[in-house]
Amino acid sequence: MATEDPMVAALLREREGLVQSGLTDRVADVDEQLRQHGVEPPTDKKTEPTKPSNRSTPPKGRQPRATDKA
Repeated sequence: MATEDPMVAALLREREGLVQSGLTDRVADVDEQLRQHGVEPPTDKKTEPTKPSNRSTPPKGRQPRATDKA
């Protein structure tokens, strides 16, 4: 959703982060603020928080850290 109002844009970004984190009670608070600014909050297509990434493997294009040898 594109908007010219910087406050609405900030609220929408905050809302997206809260949805991804699974903080539904805080999403409702942000939705209320959006309504006060005259914007209907977007509907959640995915209400489930995202699965955390597996940190045991290095990101693509990176080598694992070499151990220091004396």
